[in-house]
Amino acid sequence: MAKQIIETDSVVVKFVGDSGDGMQLSGTLFSDAAALGGNDIATFPDYPAEIRAPHNTIAGVSGYQVHIGSHIYSSGDKCDFLVAMNPASFKSNLKWAKKGATIIVDIDTFTDEAMTKAGYTSNPFTDELEREYTIVKAPVTSFTKRIGEEKGADLKTTEKCRNMFALGIIFYVTNKTLTQTEKYLERKFAKKPAIVELNKAVLTEGYEYAEKLELIHSHIVKVSNAKMPAGKYRNITGNVATAWGLLAASERSGRQLFLGSYPITPATDVMVELAKHKSLGARVFQAEDEIAGICSAIGASYAGALACTSTSGPGLSLKSEALGLAVMTELPLVVVDVQRGGPSTGLPTKTEQSDLNQALYGRNGEAPLIVVAASSSANCFYWAYTAAKLALEHMTPVILLTDGYLGNGSQLFRIPKVADLPSITPRLATPNDPNYRPFRRDEKTLAREWALPGMEGLSHRVGGLEKCPDGPLSTDPENHALMVRNRQEKVDRVANYIPDQEVTGNPDADLLVVGWGGTSGALTLAVEEMNAEGKKVAYTHFNYICPLPKNTGDILRKYKKIVVCELNNGQFAGYLRTQFPECPMHQYNKIMGLPFEVGELKNCFTKILGE
Repeated sequence: MAKQIIETDSVVVKFVGDSGDGMQLSGTLFSDAAALGGNDIATFPDYPAEIRAPHNTIAGVSGYQVHIGSHIYSSGDKCDFLVAMNPASFKSNLKWAKKGATIIVDIDTFTDEAMTKAGYTSNPFTDELEREYTIVKAPVTSFTKRIGEEKGADLKTTEKCRNMFALGIIFYVTNKTLTQTEKYLERKFAKKPAIVELNKAVLTEGYEYAEKLELIHSHIVKVSNAKMPAGKYRNITGNVATAWGLLAASERSGRQLFLGSYPITPATDVMVELAKHKSLGARVFQAEDEIAGICSAIGASYAGALACTSTSGPGLSLKSEALGLAVMTELPLVVVDVQRGGPSTGLPTKTEQSDLNQALYGRNGEAPLIVVAASSSANCFYWAYTAAKLALEHMTPVILLTDGYLGNGSQLFRIPKVADLPSITPRLATPNDPNYRPFRRDEKTLAREWALPGMEGLSHRVGGLEKCPDGPLSTDPENHALMVRNRQEKVDRVANYIPDQEVTGNPDADLLVVGWGGTSGALTLAVEEMNAEGKKVAYTHFNYICPLPKNTGDILRKYKKIVVCELNNGQFAGYLRTQFPECPMHQYNKIMGLPFEVGELKNCFTKILGE
């Protein structure tokens, strides 16, 4: 059969296998090669929730999905190409393959024992299945072992290269070259030339195996390149982008960056990335627990640093008392919460928008603060920068909500010049100011001045006990009421310094779709497809959560039908109802540790439009 190439705007590839099979690396290398070849990309790593689950079990399956194309919003729904390295990964991921997809399996791993462990009681490759999909039963393990023997490599080293064989097949069927991956191998193992040669040989063998296999010659795709503004780009995860945003805010504000944190999935990489940048002035303290992490950050803020702490849902719970202290002392602080499935340990490697209520209300007393949410892996950079700007200019803690999907996933990111970012002007006090008072406020923002230890003539006390505007402790009822109102009003007035909420889609829409945070990609694509099909749908996506943009009520009151879509049981919908009870709202909620699929969203919107 002659080789045929199908031109397409996008394609979804998913690599799945046991923990240790190198699926994360395969996905990363494929996405990097696609990006360097001119495609737009979005990725979705899917880690097992158990630490070292038993080999060849569904609980231990690790995956990495890559969506490449000319213009990509999300990591995609179902995949066009599925690579399954063992029976468990095949069984658990077959449902994510489109009908007609090409599925590549390492047939050498489909032993009776492995199939029994995965839950199969008979041959999984039925005639019906092979009519629905193109199944390539590749002898990945045996071919890899043969090359290892030829190169004189030991068995353990050789088996680690199996993913390169599968990657070579994918490069062939997606019409990509091996050049970028070969360069990566040369850089990665520069001091181990034998490892370089072994991996390159296995990669090439996989590519040539596919080239000789007539079964897939009619399934080769060429993906259209992206049209993107000129600039310097890199493939970046949300956690790394968050760290970079904080670094940029530190440079722009002139405040040294301090992160006090405790490792927690899926937020740890924010701390890991910042620890690499001591040369840029970043100071990272790995504390003994979550409470120590935030308390060290509050101390750093008192001393004049751009202070941050990173965590996920359980850690945010532990930080709640100290957050109240930061609210009371009115110190700038950025809290990055990379949300995951809960409660308790829950689904630590899976995504969820589960912490909104905790971010809004999870403190004792009247303790208002600013809440913002990133909406893509790449714009985690800008929302981390914005969170720092708001904290420093309004003298209050800010919670930045991302999630596991954004934090672990990656996108192409156009690297900006720090000088082109919005200015950040911290509210620093003036030494020897005779009129200085600890809680003297700016007339417009109500932000207090930030007097640092050592500033001449500005000795003062702040702490967890209520104070008068002049600084002394006070238990006066009227003063307490005044200070509570001032702290709330200070947060409310932030609405004067953020842009109005925007609406996209059909201007004459019958239905308004509302989203927030990391669901933006799937929602945007679903609304675009609905409008292309002749349905009238509008869309608004929230990044500023508390306070909401000033025109939020005007937008919501304009529509007869509203649906709020979120990866929880309705937390944002409940929040909007408290603010705008006159606006009836539908809800679409998904609580499965998975991102939205475009298809399920369109089904929901179609049903509401038909009511």
